[in-house]
Amino acid sequence: MDTLSQFSEETQENLKAWIKGPYDLETKNTIQEMISSNPEEVENSFYQHLSFGTAGLRGIMGPGPNRMNVYTVRQTTKGLADYLKEQFPSTPLKVAIAFDSRHNSQVFATEAARVLAAASIEVFLCKELRPTPLLSFACRHLECTAAIMITASHNPADYNGYKVYWSDGGQILSPHDRGITKKIEEARAQPRIPVVEAEDPYIHIIDKEIDAAYLETIRPLSLWEDSDKSSINILFSPLHGTGITLMPQALLERGITAVSVVENQSIPDGDFPTAPSPNPEIQETLQPGIDKMIANNLDLFLATDPDADRLGVVVNHQGKPHILTGNQIAALCTEWIFRRLVEKNNLPQNPAVVKSIVTTLLVQKIAESHGATCYNVLTGFKYIAKQILDWESNGEKDFVFGCEESYGYLFGTYARDKDAIAAGALVAEIAWEMKNQSKTLIDALNEIWETQGFYNETVVNCVFGETRSGRERMAALMQKLRSNPPRRFDSLSCIAFEDLETKSFTGDPSLQIGLNLPKADVLIFTLEDHSLVIFRPSGTEPKVKVYLMLAPSKSKDLKTAQKESNDKAEQLRAYIRSLT
Repeated sequence: MDTLSQFSEETQENLKAWIKGPYDLETKNTIQEMISSNPEEVENSFYQHLSFGTAGLRGIMGPGPNRMNVYTVRQTTKGLADYLKEQFPSTPLKVAIAFDSRHNSQVFATEAARVLAAASIEVFLCKELRPTPLLSFACRHLECTAAIMITASHNPADYNGYKVYWSDGGQILSPHDRGITKKIEEARAQPRIPVVEAEDPYIHIIDKEIDAAYLETIRPLSLWEDSDKSSINILFSPLHGTGITLMPQALLERGITAVSVVENQSIPDGDFPTAPSPNPEIQETLQPGIDKMIANNLDLFLATDPDADRLGVVVNHQGKPHILTGNQIAALCTEWIFRRLVEKNNLPQNPAVVKSIVTTLLVQKIAESHGATCYNVLTGFKYIAKQILDWESNGEKDFVFGCEESYGYLFGTYARDKDAIAAGALVAEIAWEMKNQSKTLIDALNEIWETQGFYNETVVNCVFGETRSGRERMAALMQKLRSNPPRRFDSLSCIAFEDLETKSFTGDPSLQIGLNLPKADVLIFTLEDHSLVIFRPSGTEPKVKVYLMLAPSKSKDLKTAQKESNDKAEQLRAYIRSLT
């Protein structure tokens, strides 16, 4: 063990536990090899336990307590099982489990099922890979106590994750995260986590029947009754993920029959060979589809991330591809949902939209123009789900639409997480309606901006390595900004500063944005022109996201407003990079 002296005290303690503990021989041999050949990776893999929070677990796969592997999955599931039994002592417990196309996703899902079944908890395990929104729907449809989704969303191929959902179908919130964490810590102290065979009678395999129930549920959400929408030509890519299992059928059921796929991205593959970063907002990832769309003169290209909760959209406008931002998609959906509900006389009595605080203010302006209320919540769709649940309890508002700038949307309450499948069908229908008018979604956006003003948002990603030092540098940046907030951003003075972690505020009280929200590691700067600069560490990746939400230009000419706003955004981006 003298070879361990090169590591930190925490790492040494965890290494000894894994080398001596009840872990398989292959894992132990891999650890010994890592100690000899890659001590830096050993430090990063063993210096701490992978943290569990409201986003569950997410990390690089490999041996060690700070990595995703069979053992961290078993310990987490045992903690969840014990917490469920504590919360529902006299209720028969049921848990739904789904998984995406990542390496080990099915293995981790099966291990979770084996642990739950060993604890006499009934499990409904998807037979094959399925999208996250289907899991959220299944949790509600099957009246489960909780649900587990094995996915790392749009992270690179070496990541995987473990999301936990509560009985309402939304991801867990505080205090459940703290309660489960405590039980996980107790499970880590156990010599072995009990498991049963995968064929145990407590484990039920679910397949096409849940797909049929989901598709039947989202079918009535169509805003157009026309059964033939074959005039719109749609290209789709699941980016090697789960979207291929449901998106083509969802489009077909809306009457959209002219659907083709990006062949080399249509097969599920955890290596994501054509999409090293399987994120539908990245142009390089979308490029194969963009090329095919233009070459074949198709109208619209839709892409979903590996677990199909995020939707990317590219429009063929006058023969050129236009990649829509998450904020632009949100604005289009908000406008057309309300426009069609009003036309169909189906708008509820107290309509409301929910968006994250970093999502465009244009959504709020559109909602209010249609007589609806817009509520702001913290980043994370779980907070939108919580708002839906509250309204269902108190009847205060009728939820219509929820959205996040990070390409997440939900129309309806059948699920409680963002749904790229249903959102993709909605966007395709809007594109079909615009094509009937000899227009595209770009024309639709221009019409919104001409009416409501040009809103411009952009994100600067300050990326740190998935290492101990990277995480420490990320925390140091936030502490520096918190303790010594900038008084200017380039040429613009800062007139208000809000810290949602410490609940402190300086400036005009009327400019407060999030002090009524739960505590969060978020810093909000309001500039003299009322633009916003918001710093937020990502909950799933080693980076600080900086959101620039520019105040609308006062120019009445749209092209002039766009140029002025884009110039200001570029200046602010450069200044923020200099800070970080």
